[in-house]
Amino acid sequence: MGDLPKIFKAYDVRGVVPEELDERAAEAVGAAFVEVLGAGALVIARDMRPSSGPLAEAFARGATGRGAEVVDAGLGSTDLLYYASGSLGLPGVMFTASHNPARYNGMKLCRAGAVPMSAETGLTQVRDRAAELLASAPGGPGEEAHGDPGAGAQEGVRGGSGTGSVVRRDLLDGYAAHLRGLVDLSGIRPLKVVVDAGNGMAGHTVPTVFAGLPVELTPLYFELDGDFPNHPANPLEPDNLRDLQKAVLDKGADVGLAFDGDADRCWVVDERGESVSPSAITALVAVRELARHPGATIIHNLITSRAVPEIVAEHGGVPVRTRVGHSFIKAEMARTGAVFGGEHSAHYYFKDFWFADSGLLAALHLLAALGEREVPLSDMLASYARYAASGEINSTVADQAATVARVRAAYEGRPGTSTDDLDGLTVSGPGWWFNLRPSNTEPLLRLNAEGADETLMAAVRDEVLAIVRS
Repeated sequence: MGDLPKIFKAYDVRGVVPEELDERAAEAVGAAFVEVLGAGALVIARDMRPSSGPLAEAFARGATGRGAEVVDAGLGSTDLLYYASGSLGLPGVMFTASHNPARYNGMKLCRAGAVPMSAETGLTQVRDRAAELLASAPGGPGEEAHGDPGAGAQEGVRGGSGTGSVVRRDLLDGYAAHLRGLVDLSGIRPLKVVVDAGNGMAGHTVPTVFAGLPVELTPLYFELDGDFPNHPANPLEPDNLRDLQKAVLDKGADVGLAFDGDADRCWVVDERGESVSPSAITALVAVRELARHPGATIIHNLITSRAVPEIVAEHGGVPVRTRVGHSFIKAEMARTGAVFGGEHSAHYYFKDFWFADSGLLAALHLLAALGEREVPLSDMLASYARYAASGEINSTVADQAATVARVRAAYEGRPGTSTDDLDGLTVSGPGWWFNLRPSNTEPLLRLNAEGADETLMAAVRDEVLAIVRS
């Protein structure tokens, strides 16, 4: 019947199907979502995983059972769902487990206008109400099943008017037109672009978004397949970029783009086949947005390179540093009216996209910038890559708090250093900084370090890891 306490995370719902997340749980979540939000209508979309369709249908049964109209957008990316929520003014749910392995699935929930839901802003209430509905359902833990022991699993959650309906609506063309309307690509030179969809939803959205652009597209793994037969749809792992890097070199392409399973993240490879830091992309898009909105605010999380706030300030913008996580980024963007925000994880957020993130919109900005210049991508981005970064390094620890305390004690009081606790522990020194954050779901500490050069960064990284792993 699902394991609601386990699958409801800080920002979404995610678990193994069917052991932790099944159709019965999805139906209860659908009913609870409508009740908690008081929603008369909502929109749903799903990725290509085999379990996504049945879970979405079960969720819709729960929602319509509470009298809501469900607009079913069918197959789509997470940012297509955000487009639907924003353009239709409806709360929405995306069925996806993003970059997680095939046996997982989940839900990303938002209020109308693509406003995110987190544990602090409604997700906990949805979880608790869904648990109540499951407990009182036929065959649930609060009631003995009678007759066929499997019959209860086929019955819906109790209550509600049952008068809602499902309306199917194709939103892909509208989504593509909206994205192209946000970036001027009319004057760009012809570009050779390789896209690795990883058998995820970019294989569904990229052809429509790129249609009519002066782009020679080389598709890799555009066939939708939730079993991910070629490689995991997680571009943050270097091994998953190998095929893209090779194709860029083989084709003499100008740029390579890699998307995760639900296509909300976009990773970039330059013409040399070299991976490009998301901090450089954040800085590039920030400069473009500041040209349109002089003096505007730009959001960056505390893991992005220090080059980002420097470049934003140099171009007359106001950099604002936030915690890691899309709900924090979106909330701070709404609070400050920021025009753009970027994360080290290749999530990019836009005010003119309802403060939501879109990997394809970031990709269009990159293509526009590159297409306006007669220089290679590596040259164009050289000024945005100022420092050496470690990337994110995970360490398993027995006691997260005690380990962080040991690291703090080792650095506090050193001449020229400072600390802050915005998100985990950040320590800054002359020409370097590092951040150490606990995972919310695993016994891990995540280290990110940056230095003026590779030698300094490595020294800082290794010293911190020696303490963490001792």
